[in-house]
Amino acid sequence: MADRCETLRSWRIRGDVISLGQTTKIMGIVNLTPDSFSDGGQFASVSAAIDHALRLESEGADFLDLGGESTRPGAEPVSVADELRRVIPVVEKLASQLRIPLSIDTTKSRVAHEALLAGAAIINDISGLRFDPGMTHVCQQHGAGIVCMHMRGTPQTMQLDPQYDDAVAEISEFFRERRRTLIAAGLSDEQLVWDPGIGF
Repeated sequence: MADRCETLRSWRIRGDVISLGQTTKIMGIVNLTPDSFSDGGQFASVSAAIDHALRLESEGADFLDLGGESTRPGAEPVSVADELRRVIPVVEKLASQLRIPLSIDTTKSRVAHEALLAGAAIINDISGLRFDPGMTHVCQQHGAGIVCMHMRGTPQTMQLDPQYDDAVAEISEFFRERRRTLIAAGLSDEQLVWDPGIGF
């Protein structure tokens, strides 16, 4: 896994190729939830979210990540319908205005599918594509870029026993297993980037 990470120099997202390794890439975050850990629902309206997203782009963000479900420790899950209601109107409006790729923070394949149809390019899945068995197919179907994150348990349980004997080794093994599974399912290395889940 380490060897693969060291040699990955580009990220393929929906037909485009993003060069990696020359400069640090910045992902701006737009939380569309009323209970976000960091901004407490400041951008829950469509107009506020769009203004914030465009400001982040103007300040130098390389990607924008929209999230319609809080993943703070102890957060309660939301329905597919609620997540779609929060996310899709913003994606539809931003897709024609942004010059940078749009990412969707979701673990639900239906939300991912609808967001990709609306103009998103990246799926940022905190479960590492484990919670919804349809997510891999959706990402393959659309050629989406994928952020595959390490997390123990779920947002409801991840802080119950956050102890590691060797954090680097255990997280690396998680990523090795995920890579084997996802490549076997038809995804490509060039679609995948890896998030150790700091804070999770």
